[in-house]
Amino acid sequence: MLDSIAEAVARGVADASVRAIVLIGAGRTFVAGADINVFKALKTREQALERSGAMHARLRQIEDSPKPVVAAIHGTAFGGGLELSMACHFRIATADAQVGQPEVHLGIIPGAGGTQRLPRLCGVPLALTMCTDGKPIAAAAAHAAGIVDAVVQQADRLLDEAVAFARARATAHTIRRTRELTDTLADTRAGIAACDERYAALAAAARGNRAPLIAVDAIRGACLLTFDAGSILERELAADRVLSRESRALVHLFFAEREAARVPGVPKDTPTRPIARAAVIGAGTMGGGIAMTYANAGIPVLLKDVDAAALERGLATIRRNYESSVAKGKMSPDSRDHALACITPTTTFDQFNDVDIVVEAVFEDMALKKATFAQLGRATKAECVLASNTSCLDIDAFSRASGRNATVVGHHFFSPANVMKLLEIVRGKDTSAETIATSLKLARQLGKVGVVVGNCPGFVANRMLAYYMREAYLLLEEGGSVRQIDHAMTEFGMPVGPFAMQDIAGIDVGARIRQHLKATGKTRAEGPQSELPDLLYEMERYGQKTGAGWYRYEPGSRTPIPDPMVETLASEAARRRSIKRRVVTDEDVVTRVTTAVANEGARILEEGFASRAGDIDVIYCYGFGYPRHLGGPMFHADTVGLPRVLANLQEYRTRFGDYWRPAPLIERLVAEGRGFYGDLR
Repeated sequence: MLDSIAEAVARGVADASVRAIVLIGAGRTFVAGADINVFKALKTREQALERSGAMHARLRQIEDSPKPVVAAIHGTAFGGGLELSMACHFRIATADAQVGQPEVHLGIIPGAGGTQRLPRLCGVPLALTMCTDGKPIAAAAAHAAGIVDAVVQQADRLLDEAVAFARARATAHTIRRTRELTDTLADTRAGIAACDERYAALAAAARGNRAPLIAVDAIRGACLLTFDAGSILERELAADRVLSRESRALVHLFFAEREAARVPGVPKDTPTRPIARAAVIGAGTMGGGIAMTYANAGIPVLLKDVDAAALERGLATIRRNYESSVAKGKMSPDSRDHALACITPTTTFDQFNDVDIVVEAVFEDMALKKATFAQLGRATKAECVLASNTSCLDIDAFSRASGRNATVVGHHFFSPANVMKLLEIVRGKDTSAETIATSLKLARQLGKVGVVVGNCPGFVANRMLAYYMREAYLLLEEGGSVRQIDHAMTEFGMPVGPFAMQDIAGIDVGARIRQHLKATGKTRAEGPQSELPDLLYEMERYGQKTGAGWYRYEPGSRTPIPDPMVETLASEAARRRSIKRRVVTDEDVVTRVTTAVANEGARILEEGFASRAGDIDVIYCYGFGYPRHLGGPMFHADTVGLPRVLANLQEYRTRFGDYWRPAPLIERLVAEGRGFYGDLR
């Protein structure tokens, strides 16, 4: 496409009757960015440099036009799209257009002049922000910053306004080449200081995520070097990024997220039901967050609880959350008021016959949930989707209780539900394709990433989490400390460690699930079960909500403080189980945990509860914050090398017992020289 654009500009330059040139996109957008498949196709540094060099040359050819070239932007100008528009002499955009450099989300940096032209247009500070956080900015902000020269309020007037703008520039014989702008870079010391400050802030939280740091290096080059020299530096840095493990992992997730929407047995043309009104049962932490999710999407939602007092507690929390968003500038007062108006409290089922979906979010108690679904079967219309937010219980049991097998589905939100993007959609034995298709469409409407999984204890997310936590508990008994194990996992790239995470979620939640499973003769994970979390539960140390869990917390504070009492409990538990305590290293922690998670993921794949390895990676990255730059637990296992993973499993089996036996899928893949994602030879 870029070749064709450059050739069209060349024709305009050669045509004596042409005074100026307007570049406008057909369809929904200007240019949303490069075809991501291109990055997958680049195998060598030379190929990456050649591609980048060709793009630089084509954009330079456009910029060298002696006649004004105006980019008319609607929709989005992202990545290469913004770089293309910046090579034009002027930019005019519709009021609802957005511009941005989102390359860091793929582990790369702008490679076609973005780090050199952008700071020349808007200054170093904004260029640093746009190139390191990857977030778009609206046309009005882009205009104020100097990226866009004019904003068109009526979208259908874009071409006419752009032509008039171009004619005026041609009449005035005005051409402005971005590469020649110097004013915004005149204060070199200030630019370098801004780069240094941004680099230091990013480095403090990088944890292997290098792309934003490299983007800063490229923009620093714009401050110190000529445009041509800075462009060469950008090309060199960009070529290294394209071939980096980080980029491969993030590109993998990009495609895995889109692949997750393709569900076996649910054709693309499967009809869906419109969701215009919703209801949520349970106004606690999860129920309130789910109600906010619907309200934020503009869907009216009934919020039901057993009595007015419970409802008021839930609504008070919702109001506090919205007030916090307004105070932080994340939400306008009008948006807050509109969202609150979408939530209608109730203590009865009287209006439930008018809703299109009900999400059950009561306590994780099988009897209570079955009774709730039986009531829903009577209170809702036949086509209403009946969804459960359960994190581990049997969806088919709820189907039978409701008498609505085809419309019952799991909608497992993650806490806090109004923030976390993952929606684990659990397919029961009789859940219809229409219900699944409706759930996937609804997930997008709610701003969530929906992944369909099978119905087994814990589904995919919490089934694998059980093995993550099993190893954290056992490592604590073997000699690690709560703080050290958490630190090892956050250094690895997790947002919080296993113990801090459980203090946030509530130790009581996991305890209730263990009690239910124990009553049915099951456990959350194979192998020895540490008594430590149940001891804390019995002591009513539920985590942050009670001021003590694995850590202790000062009143009104969420800062975790290590508690020697927990270390004493761990030592006593080790003595009772005849475990000889030792020095546990950070490497021990990371390898044990990631190996256990990958092994259970392989079993889930074998048993058909996940359709593909990429679904598991998407679930773990969005649900638990597995480092995106590592691609998720299954991609990471491929990166480490399945032979190495298998060797770890065999070693642990020898040391600890048969519960570490390798998943047959891993053994088979290693024997065939393959990984979860193809040939490793």
